[in-house]
Amino acid sequence: MSKNRRDFFRRVGSLSAGLVVGQKAMAQEKPHDMQQMKQMQPSPTRPAKKAVKIQTEVSQGQYLPVETPDVPTLPWKMVDGVKEFHLIAEPVRTEFVPGKVVDVWGYNGSLPGPTIEANEGDRVRVIFDNHLPEMTTVHWHGFEVPMEMDGVPGLGQDPVMPGGRYVYEFTLHQHGTFFYHSHFAMQEMMGMIGLFILHPKQAYQPKVHRDFGLILQEWALLPNNTVPNTLAMEFNWLTINGKAGPACTPMLARLGERIRLRIVNLGMDHHPMHLHGNTWVVTGTEGGRVPEGAWTPGNTEIVGVAQARTMEFEAKYVGDWMLHCHLPHHMMNQMVSMVGPLSHGGHGMHTGMSMENGMGMLRDGNALSEDFGPSFGRDIGESARMEKAVTHLVGFSAAKEPQTPTQSQGQQKQDPQMKGHEGHQMPGQQGDVMYPVDDPVKKQVPGYPQDMWMDMSQLVPNKPEFYGLRPTWDRAMMGMMTLVRVLPSDLYDKIMGLKQQEPQEEKKSADQGRKKLKDPVCGMEVDPKSAEAKATYKDKTYYFCSVADKEQFEKAPEKYLK
Repeated sequence: MSKNRRDFFRRVGSLSAGLVVGQKAMAQEKPHDMQQMKQMQPSPTRPAKKAVKIQTEVSQGQYLPVETPDVPTLPWKMVDGVKEFHLIAEPVRTEFVPGKVVDVWGYNGSLPGPTIEANEGDRVRVIFDNHLPEMTTVHWHGFEVPMEMDGVPGLGQDPVMPGGRYVYEFTLHQHGTFFYHSHFAMQEMMGMIGLFILHPKQAYQPKVHRDFGLILQEWALLPNNTVPNTLAMEFNWLTINGKAGPACTPMLARLGERIRLRIVNLGMDHHPMHLHGNTWVVTGTEGGRVPEGAWTPGNTEIVGVAQARTMEFEAKYVGDWMLHCHLPHHMMNQMVSMVGPLSHGGHGMHTGMSMENGMGMLRDGNALSEDFGPSFGRDIGESARMEKAVTHLVGFSAAKEPQTPTQSQGQQKQDPQMKGHEGHQMPGQQGDVMYPVDDPVKKQVPGYPQDMWMDMSQLVPNKPEFYGLRPTWDRAMMGMMTLVRVLPSDLYDKIMGLKQQEPQEEKKSADQGRKKLKDPVCGMEVDPKSAEAKATYKDKTYYFCSVADKEQFEKAPEKYLK
């Protein structure tokens, strides 16, 4: 028998063996047990902060864990050589900023869903339970997996019904930044997405010291409504990992470290993400790692819908560097459409205008007509035609009263308590005026007002990551904005120490039966769990009834500790 004939039969034998193995593997990846699905019952929604615990084994692996600020990591266990995860789709109640409560859909009590991490070559099993009131599936975006595991309802699998279960199982042979999401379009707009990071067998070069993951999302929320309008074409809340500025938890790095940023976008708009003060190189997409010869330097990268971009840079410059979408309307919260006059006389804010009107394309009438004034979004809905009648300007309390020419020239009495919408009081700060101001002289300037400058410290969570920032830093942070803080070693170590104290303080507080402490400024008792603000002085944490008390304390701490 010739060598060619021997090679031919050897190849045929290998192919037959491969087919048998493939058939067995496919049999292991068959859809879930239908009887088990029928037995499942919907579970109540769980608070996001208690839903997921980070798996300690992740930090003991060979790869550098990805940090996803404000988003947990999904735990796993090894079962017969397979990494097994448990993913639950369910309603989630969360906050974009403190006090801005929203009802969304997510996974395991989190928005976005918890981050999944695995290694190239791993075999994974995701036990998926549907606790939503309607059918759903999970699509593994960018994964090369069998069609039955791809998560497309009707095409590769039946939809997972409410209370149902489906088991996804496949082997990972890729590496890079990927993500998972519902394959029902409106559910995507309700928030159903999460990161899925595949670490390579051989670490990327050059190695990084910090690896961060961010998810960009958009929301349309009517006043006094906690449920996003998923049919809207315009959005007034923009979030990074489920938080809007200034509530996004900053990313921390030590001076001299190399940083990787993984950014994923799932919404209706593309986002040109811009990093201040540094130059990065684009090293990856949703298709995986880009060869080094094709890396491109820059500081602004468009992250398109359903895309991922990975950037790396050397943290060479100390500073608190802003990372944000550079679309102007995405650098604000509570944005509205406007074509006509800047404010309505005696009316609330319109809703439900058409997309054409919102973009200034008018078919009839005057462009400055009352009918084409500020509008809360395009196609936002017909049921709520007017918002509560409030002023569209934010300024001093004196702005609520008619001003005389003398007052408008700067001689008016300024209340130390500045007021915003509907008279909410905000603590004033010397040299920190509030804009816009309802001043007749200023209003004579065409275009006034345009931008807002206001104290938003009440929207900043009590977290060590914010320690050491300039007192007025929050005034410039809204919408799709966060910070990359490149810190000198002493400040970095200080913040890391504060982070380690947090769990200990929480445990101590629980052990003491939620014992109340005294606000050193006003002397009133305050519960650490519900304190409006806190500050650290000489390695001790103090809690306050108000942000104003905290600011007074920070000016002269020894005065209040005598």
